[in-house]
Amino acid sequence: MRTRIAIAGGGLGGLTLARILHQHGIDAVVYDREASRSARPQGGALDLHPESGQRALAEAGLAGRFRSEARPEGEEHRILDPTGRTLIHHVPQPGSFSGRPEIDRSALRDLLLDSLPGDTVAWGHRLVAATARPDEGWDLTFHDGRRTSCDLLIGADGARSVVRSLLVEVELSYVATLVELSVDDVDRRHPDLAELVGPGNLWCVGVNQILAAQRLGDGSLRVGISLRAEDQPLDTYRGKQALLAMFAGWDPRLTALIEAADSPPTPRLIEAMPTGTRWTSRPSVTLIGDAAHLMPPVGEGANQAMLDAAELAGQLAANPADPDAAIRAYEELMFDRIHPIAAMSARVQAMMLSPTAAADIVRFFTRPAEPARASTPTPVAARPARSKAGRDGGRSV
Repeated sequence: MRTRIAIAGGGLGGLTLARILHQHGIDAVVYDREASRSARPQGGALDLHPESGQRALAEAGLAGRFRSEARPEGEEHRILDPTGRTLIHHVPQPGSFSGRPEIDRSALRDLLLDSLPGDTVAWGHRLVAATARPDEGWDLTFHDGRRTSCDLLIGADGARSVVRSLLVEVELSYVATLVELSVDDVDRRHPDLAELVGPGNLWCVGVNQILAAQRLGDGSLRVGISLRAEDQPLDTYRGKQALLAMFAGWDPRLTALIEAADSPPTPRLIEAMPTGTRWTSRPSVTLIGDAAHLMPPVGEGANQAMLDAAELAGQLAANPADPDAAIRAYEELMFDRIHPIAAMSARVQAMMLSPTAAADIVRFFTRPAEPARASTPTPVAARPARSKAGRDGGRSV
């Protein structure tokens, strides 16, 4: 069976693209590696920016449903030093959606899935190869040997994208090591930690390492540790005692976040593509999200993936007779938009895992407002995301 548009990857970018295309009367099939929508946890929460993620949802006709799921109070954040001293405490305007309200990634994914026809997503389809057809389009091969074909292939398949290799070869670079844990039912079982974290995010900033926690809508906490440890194997961080040793001398109220965790520590590498990556446009194929511009995860990844989806869908809908021209127009706009954002993300990431991170972050948050101020930094540990070694995609997106 030949599909007109195939989207490789059912993360937030791929699903947003399918939804907006559907709004324009354009069918697409999303091929996702997971066995089902509930095959695994989807990670933590993210903040959707008005100019990107929220704009994409508005174009998808889902702004109202987003507001019913989002948590404006989740914008609250507290920044502490290792002694437990508060450096910054930001409290958003109650009930306001004018900023960047938080939404659980699982809730946002379900919102998008529920907005699509039931046969849009083909679960259990991990793309392993795409081969150009003599008559244009692509033959697709999946991990279990199944095959199909399509006229237009869109890679939304994350950090280690298979589709990316059709357009450009890149070498991913190490950014950080992230270790994730979770604390369930925190209000009832650990009210002291619930009070410490509050309704949003807590960042405890040390020298070259961050201990962070994030409140989710189900009453749990996602705890994350980020550090620079390129020369250390991931197995180093699979035990609580090893993690606690890293924070020796820190206020016990902070390290209690590690001690209270119900899940075993899950470490993974965070990587990024070279800033400014571009490719020469090729007929019938393009990329969105992490497949196109994997960058340090400081709050932009999912937002930019969703904006990619909205802009690509808009170009395809405006020029249905010439999808290759639509792709070229989308790619030029995307390259120009992403370059400064990726460069900013790299600078912010370097700042947040530096020896002077606490002072640098305080200066960032207390400096006068600027007309084109960079995005508020989000430490890698405070945005647990879909695994980028595999999300989301990773993580990815």
